[in-house]
Amino acid sequence: MAISFNFIETKDILTQKRKIKSWIKEVVEQKGMKVGDISYIFCLDDYLLEINKTYLKHNYYTDIISFDYSHKDIAAGDLYISIDRVRDNAKEFGSTFELELYRVMIHGVLHLLGLKDKTPNQAKQMRKAEQECLKTMI
Repeated sequence: MAISFNFIETKDILTQKRKIKSWIKEVVEQKGMKVGDISYIFCLDDYLLEINKTYLKHNYYTDIISFDYSHKDIAAGDLYISIDRVRDNAKEFGSTFELELYRVMIHGVLHLLGLKDKTPNQAKQMRKAEQECLKTMI
């Protein structure tokens, strides 16, 4: 079981891989689950747009798409993250790139742990969970 970081059409932007992996493992275990294979794929807008169109039938840019392969108490999945969206979101929300990147990364993990964000109430709970998780990383 492993957490991996992959980069498609973009350079490696992670500076604290060991710390990030420990943080993700801690978040997963706090929720009573174990880390399975969690693969982060960092890419650009157009790459993620094609995935969004092909697999979700959505024709818009997004910051993350999570493919959840979790089973029983094992959190696993492929988490595609657009570096372009993270950069734009950071500017829009008055955040740093690094903080926004961590927020999006843990957002994907929270999906693997069962949290949803489709309704306004779910989205509110997701934001709250993201903020709690970010406190343990920064």
